[in-house]
Amino acid sequence: MKKSTQAPTLHVLWSGWKLVILLSISLCLFALLRLHYQPMFPSSSSSSPYLEIYRARSRYLRHAGFVGNPKLAFLYLARRNLPLDFLWGSFFENADVANFSIYIHSEPGFVFDESTTRSHFFYGRQLGDSIQVAWGESSMIEAERLLFAAALEDPANQRFVLLSDSCVPLYNFSYIYNYLMASSRSFVDSFLDAKEGRYNPEMFPVIPKERWRKGSQWIALVRRHAEVVVDDEVVYPAFKKFCKRRPPVDASKGELNSKLQKQHNCIPDEHYVQTLLALNELETELERRTVTYTSWNQSATKMDTKGWHPVTFNYANASPRQIQGIKKINHVYYETEFRTEWCRANSSSVPCFLFARKFSKGAAMRLLSEGTVGRFDASSLLDSTP
Repeated sequence: MKKSTQAPTLHVLWSGWKLVILLSISLCLFALLRLHYQPMFPSSSSSSPYLEIYRARSRYLRHAGFVGNPKLAFLYLARRNLPLDFLWGSFFENADVANFSIYIHSEPGFVFDESTTRSHFFYGRQLGDSIQVAWGESSMIEAERLLFAAALEDPANQRFVLLSDSCVPLYNFSYIYNYLMASSRSFVDSFLDAKEGRYNPEMFPVIPKERWRKGSQWIALVRRHAEVVVDDEVVYPAFKKFCKRRPPVDASKGELNSKLQKQHNCIPDEHYVQTLLALNELETELERRTVTYTSWNQSATKMDTKGWHPVTFNYANASPRQIQGIKKINHVYYETEFRTEWCRANSSSVPCFLFARKFSKGAAMRLLSEGTVGRFDASSLLDSTP
């Protein structure tokens, strides 16, 4: 009787142990496969605590269809204050507060209140977890991601436009709102980078060279593309590790300079979003152009190493005639792709640019005093078929 009772028990125990062993082996194989096929970048070190909080609190909103009045989120990337706040204050005065939201990334600790800004629209709109940003470093795109993360917490925000502290609107709020809301696409300046000096082969296989893109930092995204930017835990770490600005020539370093100047001169903010969206097979969902105008001037001096620099608009060169010239631009030509991008929004022919940079205070005051940024009826854009 003892033998007949123990046999089934031993059989059950042995079957249980076999199941445990099989599960352990399966988990080990799964872990090895992940290590083999995923890039070796720790996600924990690449994301700020704020981004992690956003992912934990807001992911459930992704698949829930938003019902209500959609808002346009204005995301300002500022050094400190907003020197053109008086112009933007006038711009927002004529807008319905239910149609927009404002987020500002400024230097850590800076607060927008009565003593630091002339417009009440910016009171308390600074991010509480901002970081110190340096031009040409990955901190620039980390600041952008923080802005998108903050704006995504509000499900009403359906369009997101990234602006610098020197940007000005070229039209009134109604026109800009209808222009962006009428299109189901994001506006991202994106083209093939013909220069060899920026792509670092060490990025492969995370970033294949054929998906490497370049373009303007100033973008306007639909919500699902903003989510891609914030959720990225693979491409950003690669940029942080391998896409770095070449250090300037330092006479004190002597012969070391020649070695340093052979490094890849990668400017992260001119490549990150464009490359990320290309890697995610989203280029067919883009208008591959920016809505923010920049006038570029190529320096011919050795001191500037023949670099391209944006022209700053001052009082003298911000005349109504020049502003109207910008507003009449209806196409952009991309030399590296032999591509002419005719500016359209939801199949309607439209002016290419909604904003422009870089504007001084004097230039912004002229825009206001002369009424250059006037009213424009854009209701016809919403009548187009998607």
